[in-house]
Formats: sequence, structure tokens, C-alpha cells
Amino acid sequence: MAMVGLFWITADAVYVGAPPGTEGRGVRLTGQGVEAVWADGADGADGARTWTWAELRAATVEGAPVRSASRRRLSLAVETVLTAALGGAGEPPQMILRLETPEGAEELSVHSAAAGAYVEEEFALSQDLLARFVDGTASPLTLAEWGRDGDGTTPKPPTRQTLLREWAGT
Repeated sequence: MAMVGLFWITADAVYVGAPPGTEGRGVRLTGQGVEAVWADGADGADGARTWTWAELRAATVEGAPVRSASRRRLSLAVETVLTAALGGAGEPPQMILRLETPEGAEELSVHSAAAGAYVEEEFALSQDLLARFVDGTASPLTLAEWGRDGDGTTPKPPTRQTLLREWAGT
């Protein structure tokens, strides 16, 4: 599994934010569109919902922890010390994937996959890539192919940014 921008990429799937954890909540991107799953919702029921790319007018992530590269390094250092001293950092921050449809907005809660925060440029490039998925000029299948062919480790920030630009065709 590897994180590139806002995306968590495995050999089998591409997620926005972290993949489904113990709570069973997650948002997967496919060649056809967006698939959201959740377990034990407010009504006590599990659920799932899908949107095709053609149904969407926009897809954006809101509330993601974002910092400049230098502030991110400092944050990671502090987080490492706190994790070692206190035995864990708790739940990852939540983000919202906002989907704009002809019927209105849908908001899907996902956990951040970043340790600390996302680098500003990666966040912006990820938003651009999401927009390209919606307009049909890029596909999550490209990310999934990279996940199948890769070594399963998260690349360094400059490589992640290069991959995002390549996948978006910019």
C-alpha cells in the first residue's frame, strides 16, 4: 500500500484518504466512479452508495490537514515524539469528500492517510486530479495500475508530486 497525495493505492483499489478501517468506512475510486461504504451508520445499518463519473459535476476534498513542506517536517518530528511518549496519536483527522451532483451536494467523511499533514502542492495536485476524473480526462485506473506494478511503498514527496502531475497529464 502506498500514499500519493490524497490517494491510498493498493494492488486492488484506489481510495480517497485512508482505506476502510475497523469502522468499515471508506471511499473507493474506480474507472466507473465513486463507491462509498460505511458500517453501522446513524440508523444502525451498513450502507453503500455509488456515483458514476458522468453523474458528478465536481469532486473536492475539504478539511484535509495541509502544511508547507517545512512545517510538515516539524509536525512529523513532534508527532513521532508524542507517539513514542504517549503510546499513540489517536484517530487520524477526518476529511470530507464533497461530490457535486445535479441534485445537490453529497458529503462523505474519510480519514486522512497522511502522517501529520499533506504537503500543499500534493494537496493541490490531488484536487486537480480529482477534477480530471470528473471531467473524464484522467482515470483512477492509471493509479490502480501503478499500485499493481509498484513495490507497495510510499514514494518521497518529489516523486509523489511527479506522479500526480503525470497522472493528471499536466
